[in-house]
This record gives sequence, C-alpha cells and structure tokens, in this order.
Amino acid sequence: MLSVLMAPAEEPTPQQRAAVEVLTAWAALRLGRLPADGQRVQSQHSREGPRPPREEGARRPLSGPAIGRYGEPVRSAGPEGSSGTALTAPDSMSRALWQMSDAFFVVDGAWRVTFVNAEAERLLGVSHALLGRTLWDIFASLRVDLAAPGLETRCRQAVASGAPATFEMRWPTNQRWYRMRLVPVPDGLTVYAADVTESQARAAEHAAAERAAAERTARVTELTTALAQALTMRDVVAAIAAWVLPPFSASGLVVQIIEGRVIRVAGSVGYSRAFLDKIDGTAVTAVSPVSEVYHSGKPAFIASAEEYVARYPLMSGLLSAAGKAAWAFLPLIVSGRCIGCCVISFAESRLLNGEEQTLLTALSGLMAQAIERARLYDTEHTRAKELQRGLLPRALPSLRFVDTAARYLPASEGIDVGGDWYDVIPLSGARVALVVGDVMGHGLPEAATMGRLRTAVHTLADLEFPPAELLNRLNDLVNDLGENFYATCLYAVYDPVSATCTFACAGHPPPAIVRPGQPVQFSGCSPDPPLGAARPPFETSEIDLPEGSLLVLYTDGLVDAATGDIDDGMNDLARVLSSAVLSSGLQPSAGTAWRDGGRTGCANESLTRLCDDVLAGVLPDRQLTDDDAALLIARMHAVKPEDVAAWPLSDGPIAAGEAREHVRDQLARWDVDALTMAAELLVSELVGNAVRHAKGPIGLRLLRGERLICEVSDSSLTTPRIRHASETDEGGRGLQLVAALSDRWGARYTSAGKCIWTEQQMP
Repeated sequence: MLSVLMAPAEEPTPQQRAAVEVLTAWAALRLGRLPADGQRVQSQHSREGPRPPREEGARRPLSGPAIGRYGEPVRSAGPEGSSGTALTAPDSMSRALWQMSDAFFVVDGAWRVTFVNAEAERLLGVSHALLGRTLWDIFASLRVDLAAPGLETRCRQAVASGAPATFEMRWPTNQRWYRMRLVPVPDGLTVYAADVTESQARAAEHAAAERAAAERTARVTELTTALAQALTMRDVVAAIAAWVLPPFSASGLVVQIIEGRVIRVAGSVGYSRAFLDKIDGTAVTAVSPVSEVYHSGKPAFIASAEEYVARYPLMSGLLSAAGKAAWAFLPLIVSGRCIGCCVISFAESRLLNGEEQTLLTALSGLMAQAIERARLYDTEHTRAKELQRGLLPRALPSLRFVDTAARYLPASEGIDVGGDWYDVIPLSGARVALVVGDVMGHGLPEAATMGRLRTAVHTLADLEFPPAELLNRLNDLVNDLGENFYATCLYAVYDPVSATCTFACAGHPPPAIVRPGQPVQFSGCSPDPPLGAARPPFETSEIDLPEGSLLVLYTDGLVDAATGDIDDGMNDLARVLSSAVLSSGLQPSAGTAWRDGGRTGCANESLTRLCDDVLAGVLPDRQLTDDDAALLIARMHAVKPEDVAAWPLSDGPIAAGEAREHVRDQLARWDVDALTMAAELLVSELVGNAVRHAKGPIGLRLLRGERLICEVSDSSLTTPRIRHASETDEGGRGLQLVAALSDRWGARYTSAGKCIWTEQQMP
C-alpha cells in the first residue's frame, strides 16, 4: 500500500490522483522484483554510470513515455530504449504499463494518442500506426460509435469535469465486454480497459440461475395456490398442466390412481383417447414403471425411448401410441401411503438434472395432497348428487289435461348440493297439483330436508288438502325440524273442468303466466313468509288458465343468479320467455291441434325445448351460477264440455235409481257401454251411502278423460271408511265393493261438503 501524506490537509486534485496511480504501478513492479531476503538490488543505471542531466520541467527518458510534473506519461515510445541505454525509473514505469494485463492508452489535450500498451494494441491497432492520431479517428475506423454511441461524450465529460468515470461496453472488434476507466490528467486523459467478459458471463449465469430459481419458486407458489383452489380431479389436473408442464417443457401428463389392484386413469393432458384406454385398468402386479413406483415409493426418470424399452421390453408397443420420448414417474404419497402415480412426459429425449429431479419430487408431494383431496371430494359430491337426483322425480307423469317439462340446474360453484325441488302430482277429478320449492342453504342436511318435504307434500296432496291448508301442515313440519330450517314453496292445483288454478305461496317467487294472445304476466299476489317463519293462515289465489295457457314455476336461483336482484331477474325471465315461446312454436293458438292423437308427446317435446331455451337465455353462462335452479313449465288443456256431465239427485232412496239411469244413458252416448255395469254398481253404492249416512243435496258427475271418473257429492263432512264386515253382518260391504270394482277411489272435501270419487280405466 502506498500512503501519501499532504500538508495542509485537503482533497487531492484529479491531477494529483492520476500521478499517484501512475507512481503506484511503477512501485508495484519494482517491489515485485526484490529478492526474498530483502537485499537491495542495484539498478542498471548505477552500474553503468551517472545519469545524464535533465532539463528543467518535464523528465524525458530516452525510452518510454515522457513524465510530466505529476508523473503522468506525456508522450510514448516503445517499451525499450531506442539507443540501448539502461532503463530509468520512468522507463520501468513504462514497461509496467506496457505489460499490464489491462489495456491502457493515453491521449493529450488535443485528443491525440501518446501512449498505447500491448493490450491496447489489440483493441486499437499497432502502436506506430496509432501514435499521434486523434482518438476519434481511431474510433471511427473501428466503428466504435456504432457499438457505444455515447463513448465520445463520456470521454469529453470526464475531461471537462475532471472526475474519473467507469462504465462497461462491448468492443466492436472482438465483441468482448470491457470495464472502461477514464482518468483525467493535466492536458489529457488516461484510459484503462479491463476485460470482464468471463466475469460478466459468470454473473449472467448466476443471474440466470437466480431468475430460474425465482421462477421455480413462483411456479411452486402459483401451483400451491391453484391446487388449494382446485376442487375436483379435473381442476387438479388442469392446475398441474398449467403450472408444472411449461417450466419443464413437458408435453404430457397422466394421473393414475390405484383402486384395489387396478391402475385407473384419473385425468390426462396431451394424450389420445386410444392410448388412455390401453393403459386404463392395468393390473398393479404387471411389470410397468407405474407399478414399480407404486411398490417402491420412489420416482423413476427415463431419459429416452431406448432406455424405456431396455427397462420394460414388454411395454414397447405403447411407445408409438403415446408419442413421447422421455418420462418422469412421480409417486403420489399421502400419509405414508402411495395412492397412485403422476406421469410427466416429454416429446423429445430429456435427461433431467439433479435439481430438476429434486424439484419434481418435491412437487409430487403437493400434487398428491391435492389429488387425494379432489378424489374424496369427487366421491362425496357424486354421492350427494345421486342422493339429490334420487329425491327429485325420475320422470314426470303423462297426463291428459296438463303437459309438463322440467329442468334442474345444480350450482356450478361451491361444494354442496342444494334443496330445490319440483313435482307434478295427479289428483282426483282430473285435477293436477304443481309444486316447486327451495330449502334455504346448501348441503346434505338441506337435501335431506328437501326429500322430507317432498314426501310430505305427496302425502298431504293425496289427502286432498287445499293449497292453503297443505302449506299450514307443511309449515308445522318445518317448525319441528328446528330453528335454522327454512323453505319456500308454491303449491298450485289446476282444475281442467273449470280451467282455473288455485295456489298458495310461502315466500316463493310468483309464477309466470302466458295466456293465449297475451304477454307474460306474474300473479299479483304477495307471497307469505317462508315455511318455518310464517304464521298461518296462508293466502289463496285463483287465476283463470284457458286452453293452451302456460304456467311457469321456478326457484329464485333462476332469476337472481345473473343480476343478484330478483326483480331484474323476473323481468329478464319475462323477456326470455316471450321470445322463447314465439320461436318454439308453442303459440297458444296451436294447442287445439294437440288435442288429437299424439298431442301429449309433441307437447312434451316442445316444452322440453322451451325449458332449455329459457335456461340458456336467463343463465347464458352456467359456470357462474352459485345457486341451484329449478324450472317447471306446464301447458294447460281444459276439459271439453261434451266430456263432462253432472246431475242433481232427488232426496231419498229414489236417488240410486236416478243415478243408474243417468250413467246408462251417458255411457251409451260416449260409446263406452263396456263400463256400464260396473259404473252402475259403483254409483248405486255411493248414492246409497249418501242417502243413508249423509245429508243435504246429492249430486252426480261423470268425467271422461284417460279414465272414467264418477263423483257423488253431498253436504256431509263425515269421511267414509271401509268396514270389516263379518259373515253374519247384513251390511258394511259397500265400500269393499267400490274398491273391488274401481281402479282408484277416494274422498275429498269441498266448500259445500265432501265428494266421493271412483276411477275406471277407459277401454
């Protein structure tokens, strides 16, 4: 180290700094030549005699650069003296500069080159062709400005400011990188150029490695996030394909799960269906890389097809079908148990280095956890969906006076099933009950509650409860389930004889109505609170539904999924429904033609298409729905006047005879004489019971439809019951006879009393 002490204490000038740097280079060379024992070495000058006298001012040795007042080189000669005289101290400095491993050259105040060392000659050219030329001419001949346009500006700024400057640039002649050091000196500039190509390459490699490591870390983080958000096996496979395959330039992925003793394909990317069919169902005992990984629990890496054939010759036939050339077989280990194998493949031969193998092995642990979680989710979700589908109607009944079609759309987001349901229940007197409901919340408890409510509605409907009374009973059932259970429900009963629909609503959206020649309307009644929060009685509404009218029932998941506002959703439903009805050909005026043979089949197909069009219009992007949606559309057909006949009967025993006579005459007009005898016995027994046990006026009504319906009404509220008559009893067998002669029979309450009805299959 060279320490320079200055008095007074002040910052050295740039010229002084440059002089010290030159002196340091000379001293370093001299000190390096000292013997190990520290003895002094005589200089050549002391051996050859006294030094010649110098002029005052600049020191000019016979060889080497002239040294100015501060020790800077002023002009240049070769490394040796031209006259063969011994080297002085400045000559030694010149030799040190000449032999420097870094390029070094000096320019004067006019930018003429005055000194060039050996390394600088490799950059600028031979010294005798450079000395005296301006630096800018040399740069122009070498096209330096094209490689570093700002080099001249940097040089001029360094001289003007008197401050050294350091920067890096690529030299145009050899395309190597140099760290340039510009040191201003009095009346000139010294330039040092150190070759940093190798260090830059190492730095670039280090930076590339750091970037690769950062990218891998980011990929792992992104993969972890994606796997945490994945629910199904399909989601997991998609996440692995998106975040694992690209960093390794892989082209294929197969996730294989061990089920018992069989290997099943759970998901794949980049493989044909034919190849997957070949490997699906392979025995775990067969010789294969997957079996090897499964039994050993260790990954296997195969770098080429030749290596694959050498290790597994019996499986060479799969190579052409797979179209891959390298593989990584990663075990999927969860809680110490191997559940399968994740196969990552490459289109070309690929030898993975140790870092890549370690990273893939680490990633396989993340993938295994996500795959196991997705497999359990798929299993439980499939069971839940099967339970829900089992609770919904498998098929809607085919009815003469009501055509129906329905759609159930499960939520595409979330992990739980919902509690939406719909139903179509045939009632007595050709009437039909239409039901739609929604248990609030999602999950298996809600789905189970939906099943219980649907069963209860069926039971209460069979008991012929009117809509308001049915909701009263259903509300009691929901209250018994607990405080946290709520449900909405709409129960409607359509009577084709009067062409009216009576319904009650508990917290459910109102039905949409499409009458012949009229726009879509919603019933104006305000719904009562939901079941579980309502306090009976429920309000009953009645609307007219003439021939060909449409009644549309739905759950809130259909109208508030897109906008989140139920009013806007109902407006969208009305718009879509109007357009869909026009485009589907379901104009009400066309309903008359459907009353002929084959009408029901054609109507159901048209209604099915209408359901699909409505769903597509209201929910164009089904992947964004977070709630279940149910849709039930019914097309109404009124009973023709000639298919119904009703008579009042006299009081007393004569009523039975009148009833038999009316039945004989009417069935003859309908040309169904085959049912006359059984029908006479049925109405005779029913009228006889009304005369003996009931009161008030007695009425008889016959209805021709898919079945022959006989109805006897009176003003009594007493429910008939079948008695078990003994062998000695003279009576009590009337209702047994009614049950034996009819296909179905029952009783329902009316506003004036009750009605006992029977049904017989039409011939």
